[in-house]
Amino acid sequence: MVKRKSLLKKQDKYCNFCVNKKLELDYKNTELLKRYLSSFAKIVPRKRSGICMKHQRKLSLEIKRSRIMALLPFVQQ
Repeated sequence: MVKRKSLLKKQDKYCNFCVNKKLELDYKNTELLKRYLSSFAKIVPRKRSGICMKHQRKLSLEIKRSRIMALLPFVQQ
């Protein structure tokens, strides 16, 4: 009898912003910010997106700024 956990390998997630130094978080870059929103326009958590804590804080701040500037929706219709 083989345990299921031994068969499943844990995938290492890397922060896109730490790996690619060219990517910058900005509230005007809506295409990048939309990748980190769920289908209900909620901010995706760190476990799912794989972003480090430092960039997750910056990402949520930029998404909120973009919503206030009416570049991103608060809720999906």
